[in-house]
Amino acid sequence: MRYSTHIRSISYLKANAAEVLQVLEEQRRPMIITRNGEAKAVIQDVASYEETQETLALLKILALGSQQVERGEITPIGEVASRLRFKATIP
Repeated sequence: MRYSTHIRSISYLKANAAEVLQVLEEQRRPMIITRNGEAKAVIQDVASYEETQETLALLKILALGSQQVERGEITPIGEVASRLRFKATIP
């Protein structure tokens, strides 16, 4: 994804906030906001933000799982299946 086409100044954002929000929602691409020619912020639509947060949460879970495997903190699948079968029989 090329971000160079989605760079706007803070002045542009102030003058065209409604248009910027519409573009963000339609294109679902982040926009870089500059002040005095320097990148200062990134804005994005809420749906994209939520997807990003969900992805980060899944990646964190995977990383934690990998760490547990490295430490040998695992349970054999047969044992897990037995526990589940046992729990299924309890009313």
